[in-house]
Amino acid sequence: MAAETKETGKMHARPLSPHLQIYRPQFTSVLSITHRITGVALAVGTLLLVWWLAAAALGEAAYARVGAFIDSPIGLLLLFGWSLALFYHLGNGIRHLFWDAGRGFDLPTAEKSGYAVIAFALAATLVAWVIGLAVLGGR
Repeated sequence: MAAETKETGKMHARPLSPHLQIYRPQFTSVLSITHRITGVALAVGTLLLVWWLAAAALGEAAYARVGAFIDSPIGLLLLFGWSLALFYHLGNGIRHLFWDAGRGFDLPTAEKSGYAVIAFALAATLVAWVIGLAVLGGR
């Protein structure tokens, strides 16, 4: 691709940005993209919460329909994904707070904190689900 410069009016070849086919994603960039995706997932997942609350206000029949959906394999998978997104987004948000304070920007620390966020998200999700299923198992 060529472009004309202001000074000389001559055409010069400009370098192209790397394409996704040759760009190798870095761990920190994947974490950043995942943070954005989980933010969108949380917003979309909130629709399930709104549906549940609206059904509670509409009566027993509507509430039973939502309860049946949530208890289905698809509903449980959505809830599990939503809770995983919640804990990942929370952990990464705390990581960003440290970055806002100017701490943890060096690459080794950024990578370690990234692994810590992933470990926290997985552990917190599993703990929440184990406790939740234990409580619901007694109903």
